[in-house]
Amino acid sequence: MNASYSTLKQRALASLQGKWGIAIGALVVYIIILIPLQLIPFIGSFAGLIIGGPFSVGIATFYLRLSKGENATISDIFSGFNNFVPALGTYLLMLLYIILWMLLLIIPGIIAAFSYSQVFYILSEEPHLSAGDVLRKSKKMMDGHKARYFILGLTFIGWFLLSLLTFGIGLLWLAPYYSTTMAKFYEDLRGGDVEQEVSIPNVLDAN
Repeated sequence: MNASYSTLKQRALASLQGKWGIAIGALVVYIIILIPLQLIPFIGSFAGLIIGGPFSVGIATFYLRLSKGENATISDIFSGFNNFVPALGTYLLMLLYIILWMLLLIIPGIIAAFSYSQVFYILSEEPHLSAGDVLRKSKKMMDGHKARYFILGLTFIGWFLLSLLTFGIGLLWLAPYYSTTMAKFYEDLRGGDVEQEVSIPNVLDAN
């Protein structure tokens, strides 16, 4: 618990070794589905809202399995549809809470988003929980860890800027790296990530 940022990122890179192809493939499939959908006037936004929850659970499931060294497959990104109603309900309730906090001030809204950042990982592992229970569990898990979560995200800014120089192509590698690191963060919060620190070339962890 409370692994350093560099340790979490090293563990993520270790989990991605030999798995970059499947990680990038899952991202491409996700993009191919969502981007054209969003281009459809009115219907696209509504459909995106409806499938946002199940897809978020699916993406969380994929990266959790990859993070744990399990046999992650592209079909995992659709696994959230197996529990469509709980995924949708949790997603909508989370959005409602964040929007309500945003109506007060931007900062409370951002803090609320951090508090609920573990929602889809939790729902992936515990689909029997109610939406309210999932949100409360995420909030409890993030107590005292929101600053860690924020700073961990900031450590990717350098890689993000470099990816922009490649006209966004680098994001195909950065997005799996970031998502796997965040799955490692969740595992660390749960106390389930006890991997030994591995040796990764320093250039990969410059950010």
